[in-house]
Amino acid sequence: MTIRVMSSGKGYEYLLKSVVVGDGDREMSSPLTRYYTESGCPPGTWVGTGLMSLDDGRTPALAEGDTVTEEHLARLLGDGIHPVTGGELGKRFPSLQPPRERIAARIARLDPDLRGETRPEAVQRIREEEVAKKPRTAVAGFDLTFSPPKSVSAIWGVADAGTQALIAQAHHAAMRDTIALLELRVAATRVGAGGIAQMPIGGVIATAFDHYDSRAADPQLHTHVVVSNKVQGEDGRWRTLDSRRLHKAAVALSESYNAFLTDHTARLLGCRS
Repeated sequence: MTIRVMSSGKGYEYLLKSVVVGDGDREMSSPLTRYYTESGCPPGTWVGTGLMSLDDGRTPALAEGDTVTEEHLARLLGDGIHPVTGGELGKRFPSLQPPRERIAARIARLDPDLRGETRPEAVQRIREEEVAKKPRTAVAGFDLTFSPPKSVSAIWGVADAGTQALIAQAHHAAMRDTIALLELRVAATRVGAGGIAQMPIGGVIATAFDHYDSRAADPQLHTHVVVSNKVQGEDGRWRTLDSRRLHKAAVALSESYNAFLTDHTARLLGCRS
């Protein structure tokens, strides 16, 4: 298992251009449903016990296994809001106006009494400062990529359909076990001044996308699980996931996935040491 940080704003387009549609690329105007039909890559599904925290009692709740849509991704990962209703989940992700708008606003606030060379110099300084600013983006989520060892993917790639299905079943079971472990032992949010204390959460909200080959077109069964940075603390308030704990636990979670995968594969295929 590897981990990759995903930014807010248009950061979710990484999913639309590569992850959701396999590990290749597509034109943004091409609907995802067309890709699924053409390539056979299954649509993403919702996972995580944190889905229960999205149930406000007024709209149908999302459940594990429900299909993820582009609108869902745009709301949750793009804006940090409820994927179905568009309601607030704590603070929205911060955004920064385009440089042109920021420059125009600052120029409009310049002292009208500026004359001669002073005004052009002030305008040029404003332009340089605004263009140099880096866009402010929040962390929208974390792409946890679960991939069996190459030997398992190689066997999966050449096996008969029945064996392929069993290996995929073992992979998914190991992935779910690892996510459950993450929710039990790792996932938390921070509270208090400067985030001095940790608070348990109701679980993570995540989306899972299965893919069957690598960027080099080699057989590689793997699943991208995008864990949302939006979590609900046990006090009912929405905050962000404690990313420090997640990054520190990445190696342990990866090794746990490998161990779970070995156990499930051996059980399903009837292997004995």
